[in-house]
Amino acid sequence: MDMTSHMTSHFDDAIDTIKASATELASPLAAAVDMLFSALANNAKILACGNGGSAADAQHFIAELVGRFERDRLPLAGIALNTDTSILTAVGNDYGFDSIFERQVTALGQPGDVLLAISTSGNSPNVIKAIEAAHDREMSIVALTGKNGGLISELLYETDIHLCVPHDRTMRIQEVHIVLLHALCDGIDALLLGDIL
Repeated sequence: MDMTSHMTSHFDDAIDTIKASATELASPLAAAVDMLFSALANNAKILACGNGGSAADAQHFIAELVGRFERDRLPLAGIALNTDTSILTAVGNDYGFDSIFERQVTALGQPGDVLLAISTSGNSPNVIKAIEAAHDREMSIVALTGKNGGLISELLYETDIHLCVPHDRTMRIQEVHIVLLHALCDGIDALLLGDIL
């Protein structure tokens, strides 16, 4: 295989993964939009967390809420838990890296809030602890995972929403995660701005 064919294979695999995800995830994705919109409409907020590329995705999603997505509207309440280096380093130093999101969820989360938990493997210990803390705070969870959902799939309640990308490669999972996050932003705006009743 030459390099051009190798590069083409990435596009083909990404397209196949997006198509498979559309089949499996369209319905829970719509439910996630309803959950997030309901929280925001009731003066609750969205907390988001992840590691590495998932941290970037969490930060990106919250930026679209607080700033705007594609159209002007009022800012929406969200906090990315992986962006405050003083909190991350203090909690990481004093309590361990596994507690960096848990402490923030316990401090900031309220009943009615939603935790957007992103982990490509579904096994990130600090995201798992954040989910447990969110349940303790009577928060709902929208979890974005891949690789069959890992340990996170076992922690979620029936009232939570699991968006598990049907692929095992991290790059494909992350590519679909950004599609899911953009779809969530668009869905929230569609409800907020009256495009969908």
